[in-house]
Amino acid sequence: MKLDIELDRDSGVPLTEQIVTGVTQWIGSRTAHAGTKLPSIRQFAADYQISRFPVIEAYDRLVSLGYLDSRHGSGFYVAQRIRTGIDSSQGTSDPRRAEEESFHILQQLNHPGGTLKLGSGFIPESWRDMDSLAQAIRHVSRTDAASLIDYATPLGNAVLREHLRSRSAQLGMEVDASQILITQGASQALDLLMRYMLKAGDTMFVEDPGYYNLFGLLKLHGVNLVGIPRTRNGPDLDVLQAQLKLHRPKLFFVNSVFHNPTGTSVAPHVAFRLLKLAREHDFTIIEDDIFADFQNEATDRLATLDQFEHVIYVGGLSKTLSASLRIGYVIARHAIIKDLADIKMLTTIGGSRFAEAVAVAQLERGMYRKHLERLRRRMRDALGASVQMLEAAGWEVFEKPLGGNLIWARVPHIEDSRALAECGTPLGVTVAPGHYFRPNAETSAWTRINAAYTQDPRAQAFFDAAAQLKA
Repeated sequence: MKLDIELDRDSGVPLTEQIVTGVTQWIGSRTAHAGTKLPSIRQFAADYQISRFPVIEAYDRLVSLGYLDSRHGSGFYVAQRIRTGIDSSQGTSDPRRAEEESFHILQQLNHPGGTLKLGSGFIPESWRDMDSLAQAIRHVSRTDAASLIDYATPLGNAVLREHLRSRSAQLGMEVDASQILITQGASQALDLLMRYMLKAGDTMFVEDPGYYNLFGLLKLHGVNLVGIPRTRNGPDLDVLQAQLKLHRPKLFFVNSVFHNPTGTSVAPHVAFRLLKLAREHDFTIIEDDIFADFQNEATDRLATLDQFEHVIYVGGLSKTLSASLRIGYVIARHAIIKDLADIKMLTTIGGSRFAEAVAVAQLERGMYRKHLERLRRRMRDALGASVQMLEAAGWEVFEKPLGGNLIWARVPHIEDSRALAECGTPLGVTVAPGHYFRPNAETSAWTRINAAYTQDPRAQAFFDAAAQLKA
C-alpha cells in the first residue's frame, strides 16, 4: 500500500519533515484507523524513490510523537488517537480540536512544489554555502572514516563543544565544555528538557505569539500552556506578574534575539526584571537563542546576566549552516547536562558523529564565519526592502527587525490572517497565518513573512492583493 502523500525534493524542506507531515495529515484525515499497517521502510523508500534514511528518521519521530506503534518483527502501525492534557482555562478543552490544531500547524511544512513559501522559517537554498558544505563533507569522509558509521559520544564532539564554549564566551557566558550537550537540532534539546523538567499537568509559560512546534510538543506531554504576550521589547511583564499570582510555572520559554515570529529582541530593562521575577517565583527560563548567529553585534543574553542560576540556554546551527545536519545544543549547570545526556542516550542512543564532524570542519576552516558575513549582509538588505514593500502596499509592520529574516505584519482592516493565506493560494504564495503561533491556535490578524523570499514578483502581487481584501 502506497501512502497518499506528496514529497517535493526541491521545496527546501527536509524529506524527514515532509514525511512526518504527510503521515500525520493522512492519519488526521480519518482515512486511516488505529491498527492500520504502514508500508515498510524499504517499501516506502522504493515507492518514492528516496533513501531509506529519512524514512527511518520520520518513522522513529512519529513513534515518539505517538502517531505510530512499532511492533518488533512486524512493522509500523497507526496508534490510538493522541489525547492531550490541555488546560480548559486556556481555551482548548476538546482533545480532538487540539489534535486538529497540531495537524494544521504541521501543514505549513508541506506546501505544493513551486509555490513561493513566503511564510517559511527557512532561508533559501541559494543563500546557503553549498560549496563549502560539500568541501567539509568530503574532508570528513577522507579524514574521519569512523564518523560515517559510529555514534557520537554522549555529550557530543569535544572539539565542537569547545568551539561552542568559545562562542558563548563572546556573549559573556562563563562555562566550560562539559556544560554543553550537543543535540540533534534545537528541537531535540527542547524535547529532552520537557522530558526532564515537566510532567503531565505541570504549567509552563510561553510567549504569545511564539514557537508553534514547542506548543505541539508541550501538548503531547500533557503540559498546561499559559501565554504571555510578546511586546516589542520582550515578554509583557505586567501580564507575567498577574499570571504569576494565578499559576506556579516550572518553566518560561523565551526567544531572546530575533524572536520567532515577531523578529524582536528582549530589551535590557526587560531582561533584568524578568530574571528578578524568575528568582522571586523560582521558575526556570529556557532561553531559545537559535537565531544568535544572525546578529551582527552581540548583545547580552539572559544566560549572560544570570550565569545559569535560573536560565538554560538553547542554540543551534541548523538555521544558518544546514537543517539537514541537525546541530543543536544546550548549555546549563553540570548536574542538568549530566541528566540530559542520560535521557538522550536512553531515547536516541547517540547523535550523528558525521554531522558533528562536518560542523567542526566548517568552523575550523573558517567557512562558517565567511558564510555568516555574507548571510548577514543579504538579510540586512532583504529586511529593509521587505519592510518598505509592505508599508508601501498598506501593511502594518509590528516592529522593524534589526536582523534575522522574519517580519510580523498585518493588513490593518483584516482581523483573521487566514484570509491572507487564502488570498495567496491563487497567486502561488503560501504564508503562515498568525493562529499557527498562538498557544491554542487563537485567531490572529498577524502573519509571518520571510524577508528572504520577498524579491520574487509574486510577493509584491500578494502584498497588493491582500491589502485590497474587504474586511
